[in-house]
Amino acid sequence: MGIKTKQALVFVIFALAFAVLNSNAQSLVPALITFGDSVVDVGNNNYLPTIFKANHPPYGRDFTNHQATGRFCNGKLATDITAETLGFTSYPPAYLSPQASGKNLLIGANFASAASGYDENTAFLNHAISLSQQFQYFKEYKSKLEKVAGTKQAASTIGGALYILSAGSSDFLQNYYFNPYLNKIYTPDQYSSYLVGIFSNFVKELYGLGARRIGVTSLPPLGCLPAARTLFGFHQSGCVTNINTNAQQFNKKINAAATQLQQQLPGLKIAVFDIFKTLYDVVKSPANYGFKEATRGCCGTGTVETTVFLCNAKSPGTCSNASQYVFWDSVHPSEACNQVLANALILQGISLIG
Repeated sequence: MGIKTKQALVFVIFALAFAVLNSNAQSLVPALITFGDSVVDVGNNNYLPTIFKANHPPYGRDFTNHQATGRFCNGKLATDITAETLGFTSYPPAYLSPQASGKNLLIGANFASAASGYDENTAFLNHAISLSQQFQYFKEYKSKLEKVAGTKQAASTIGGALYILSAGSSDFLQNYYFNPYLNKIYTPDQYSSYLVGIFSNFVKELYGLGARRIGVTSLPPLGCLPAARTLFGFHQSGCVTNINTNAQQFNKKINAAATQLQQQLPGLKIAVFDIFKTLYDVVKSPANYGFKEATRGCCGTGTVETTVFLCNAKSPGTCSNASQYVFWDSVHPSEACNQVLANALILQGISLIG
C-alpha cells in the first residue's frame, strides 16, 4: 500500500470515527444488508443441505470464542470489519439463523449463501440460496422489520441502510468453467453480459423496495486463487491469465452497468468495489502488505482445500499463523487479507455514506 493510500485511509477512518462519536446514532448507517456468496456468507448455509459449509474447525479458529460460525475464513470477513468501522457493535445476523428475529433485525440481515451467484443455476447446482430467493427473503425481512420497528422507522432503516452485494465468482468457478452446456451457448464475454444483466435487474428491484445505497464487489483475480492455479495450471505471471482476463471483462461491464443505473434511478448511490486490483496487488507483492505466502492457503496443503472436503480439523499441514497468508483456504482470503480488502472497501465506498 502506497504512502498516499495509507494517509487517505487514516484520514477516512478518523473522519468516520469522529462522525460516529458526534452523531446520536450508534452507527453511520442504520443497517447493513448483505447479499451474495461465500465471501460474505455468515452462516446461512449452516441451515441448508449443501456441502458448502464452514461451520466446522479449523474455520473460525481466530474468530470470537474460536467459533466456526459458517464464515469461510479463519476469522472476520471484510464485511465484518467494514461493519465495525461504520460503528456497529454487533454483526447483522444470518437470515436463516435463530438470531434473525426481534430487535436483532434493526441493524440489518445477511442473506448471502456460499456457492450462490447471479445465475440461478449456479445456486441450484450447489444447493445454495439463489439471488432471487435472497431477494424474497429480503422482502420477508422488510415485513418483519415493520412489525418490530413500525412502518415509519422501518422505511427510514430500509432507505438509509447500506446494501452490499458480492457475487459472480461461483458463476465462473463452480458453473461456467465446468459446464459444457454453458460453454456451448456462451463465450466468457457473453456469459459476463448475461450475469451483469441479472445484476442490473436485481439493483432495480432493490431500488423499488427503497434501497438507495448499494455497494457491489467486482470479481477478484480469479486466476490467482490457489484452487484455480491447481485446477487450471498457471502461466508466467503465476496466475491463470485467461481466467483473470475473463474477470476483468466482467468488471468492465459491471462498472458500466452501475454508471447507467445511477443515471437512471434518481437518488441512487452505487459504488463498485474494485477488489480485483487490491487482491492482485497483494498476491503480486505480498511482502508490501506483511504477508509471507500468497500462492497457497493456510488450510492443509492450501492448493485445493475448501469446505468440509480437505479443509477440516484433520487437514494435515494447516499453518499455525494465518496472518502470514493471503488466503485461508484455496479460495477465500484470510482475516489479515480481509483487513486489506476492507480498507479498500471503506476508501472506495465513502460516497455511499455521505
